[in-house]
Amino acid sequence: MNGQQLDCALDLMRRLPPQEIEKNLSDLIDLVPDLCEDLLASVDQPLKIAKDRKSNKDYLLCDYNRDGDSYRSPWSNEYDPPIEDGSIPSDKIRKFEQEANFAFDLYREQYFEGGISSCYFWDQDNGGFAGAILIKKTGDSGNKMFKGSWDSIHVVEIQEKGAGRNAHYKLISTVMLWAVYNNDFDMLTRLVENGANLDSKDYDERTCYNIAQ
Repeated sequence: MNGQQLDCALDLMRRLPPQEIEKNLSDLIDLVPDLCEDLLASVDQPLKIAKDRKSNKDYLLCDYNRDGDSYRSPWSNEYDPPIEDGSIPSDKIRKFEQEANFAFDLYREQYFEGGISSCYFWDQDNGGFAGAILIKKTGDSGNKMFKGSWDSIHVVEIQEKGAGRNAHYKLISTVMLWAVYNNDFDMLTRLVENGANLDSKDYDERTCYNIAQ
């Protein structure tokens, strides 16, 4: 019965206004508490924003920079609220994470002309590393006739080969888009998986370039 209820709940979520997804999800969980975990795992929600008090820069929150109830800033590498023994990347991956945040911050500004981006990377047990590139942009024309939001999450896995000269990439991208014009709305979600190879002396720069493609 729970399977049928979950299918009906997800079908209902797809039909409700996406700009109210958090309220709709909360109301649905209150209505059917047994589906709480399944709904939270199945329904994509807009990215939330926090501010790094040390750098005074905004960053995006997601499962990939969360440890318990705290979130790690890509700018200061510190958790808010502060915690002891929070998960942080190795020195090598942290250096790449800083390069990626700088590169994608420029990309976001030039391509989206605003918004917020955040990149998080972590070490993997198989010797490679993985990361998430997040971009959020909201729009409001000012005349209350058009509003919209773009939330994208790009998760990449990088497996080094050939003593670090080569790497295999696996990329999954999810985009949540809604737009309202004269009370009309729509939502777009797409999943893309691809692979690429790397053979370059400048590993950090070339890796950022391959991910951006």
